[in-house]
Amino acid sequence: MLEPCATPWHDSAAGRQGQPGADNPRMIRLLVGLGNPGAEYAATRHNAGFWWLDGAARQLSVTLRPDRSHRGNLGRLNAADAPVWLLEPTTFMNLCGESVASVARYFRIEPAQILVIHDDLDLAPGHVKLKFGGGHGGHNGLRDVHANLGTPDYWRLRLGIGHPGAKSEVVDYVLHPPLPDEYDAIRSGITLSLGALDLLLAGEMERATMAIHAKPARPKPPRSEAEAPVLTAQPAQRQS
Repeated sequence: MLEPCATPWHDSAAGRQGQPGADNPRMIRLLVGLGNPGAEYAATRHNAGFWWLDGAARQLSVTLRPDRSHRGNLGRLNAADAPVWLLEPTTFMNLCGESVASVARYFRIEPAQILVIHDDLDLAPGHVKLKFGGGHGGHNGLRDVHANLGTPDYWRLRLGIGHPGAKSEVVDYVLHPPLPDEYDAIRSGITLSLGALDLLLAGEMERATMAIHAKPARPKPPRSEAEAPVLTAQPAQRQS
């Protein structure tokens, strides 16, 4: 059984000698989606990180399989430079750091090579932000990842879920499914950020940030009736 790391990885480079891709500290080698296990939580706002990681696994053709030793569902991508691991901890949110640290230590992955994807109350549904380091913002999953890695210096992808407006309502809010329009917005944000997945894995964080933070073009105002062109119906082309 691997012990969770309680201190930063200051001296882990020696342990990474001979690891393919170990000399590329910019690349992401561990993608972690945060959520709660169990069907009763699958559709809740707090599981947005799982939704993202499921999408990434499909995009990369990676299968997640239960791994009891690391307390999570784990999958491997055989990338050109080094293996990339996809992880969904099967602990509850407030204990997920044990799973993250276990995988990171076993495969000699630096904290700066980890991307944690999580729900974020401070962003509106559909908004997605990429950041490195910083505080946990009261998120119990990030709090436990901080504690077990021993450092806040890892990447995070923040998936906006909105805020209920009152702190006393937060727990109930995150443990319930989003409204239909909120769900559609969150899914759109996930789809947009998955478009930058190759950049994220390559460690091209500036380019990934530009792609993820890009805002859709504003729709043009509708034309007045006087300006609107007259359209005539055309029969659809059909293949014979």
